[in-house]
Amino acid sequence: MIDQVRELFRTSFGDEPTVIAQAPGRIEFVGNHTDYNGGDVLGVAVEQGIVLAVRKRTDRLVKGVSHSVETAFEYSLDELETRPKESSWSRYPLGVLWAIQDHGLVFEHGFDFAVVSNVPSGAGMSSSAALELATAYAVLEEVIHEFSRKDIVRICRYAENHYVGVPCGILDQGVSGFGKKDHLVSIDCKNESFGNVPIPSGTHFWIFNTDVKHSLVDSLYSERFSECGEGFEVAKSLHPNIECLVDYPLAELDSLGEHLGSKPYRRVNHVLNENQRVKDVVKLLGEPEVDLHLTGKFLFNSHASSRDLFRNSTEELDYLVSLLEGYDQVFGARLTGGGFGGAAMAWTSASFSESDANAVSSNYERRFGHPARIIHCESGDGAHIAWKESSL
Repeated sequence: MIDQVRELFRTSFGDEPTVIAQAPGRIEFVGNHTDYNGGDVLGVAVEQGIVLAVRKRTDRLVKGVSHSVETAFEYSLDELETRPKESSWSRYPLGVLWAIQDHGLVFEHGFDFAVVSNVPSGAGMSSSAALELATAYAVLEEVIHEFSRKDIVRICRYAENHYVGVPCGILDQGVSGFGKKDHLVSIDCKNESFGNVPIPSGTHFWIFNTDVKHSLVDSLYSERFSECGEGFEVAKSLHPNIECLVDYPLAELDSLGEHLGSKPYRRVNHVLNENQRVKDVVKLLGEPEVDLHLTGKFLFNSHASSRDLFRNSTEELDYLVSLLEGYDQVFGARLTGGGFGGAAMAWTSASFSESDANAVSSNYERRFGHPARIIHCESGDGAHIAWKESSL
């Protein structure tokens, strides 16, 4: 993709880029909607990702082109506050520029961007976070300004929250930033600390994309965010010293339910138990001999909780997980990402083959009239500078 993005840059801007950055997509392994509630989460960076080429301009314009999106953009650094239209992909790189400046680094010149991606959109693999991380790494390298990896992750989340307007936690940016080959990324979202947990050798990741997304996905995500916030306010009235929802004692969940409506209680129930599932999975993965099916059972339980309590699953996702549960080679499966459509993830042995995946997709097609798009993933490294002019 590096050669591809350099060629796109040349044909679009008539010059060579000076920096190329790469950032991976991610799979949420377990920890659904725990991140913005101060909980723990496990994710894996994948080899699929976004490559972004940049060159500093002599004026204050920001121009961007993408191989997969027909619409190019042109914006002025002086107009970032006006925000692009909601549907424009430009809001992600522009949001990062805005967020970097909001963190004290003022750009004197604009930039030309070219983007190439092999992260499937709508597959719950967070192409938006990968674009944000690639933008930040490329721009900061171009202006020779050092931020720590943790700072960059925080800035990109800040851009998504306050510029794009999505109230996400730090999962997407954290996994894309701290990915490591053959490892999961563990995140303590309350303290914003990051670590890596080895993935048992011989295990694989498969994504089954329904290509179905609820038309109200953004509003539903915001609704769940608000319901969790409501649960936290009640929880804090009972335990004034807690700092976030997951600080509330799981053992006292039933008593919390007495003070909540049924809907907020279901959301809180999911979050508190999901957070415990993450801790249990980390513990199991740290055993000298990992019981893969026992570990995977927590993934199936996570999906059931998303389906029954958090209500961010769909009929299509539930059917895929039920199909996958019938394979002995599948250790665990669940929806991945925000939900309300999108994709299911399966964690499998090496013996789960492409023909097995195709059989799942065929059964899905017989039920819903179209196949589930299959993506076979391997773990990859986090965001980094892939090439720079001085390396020639």
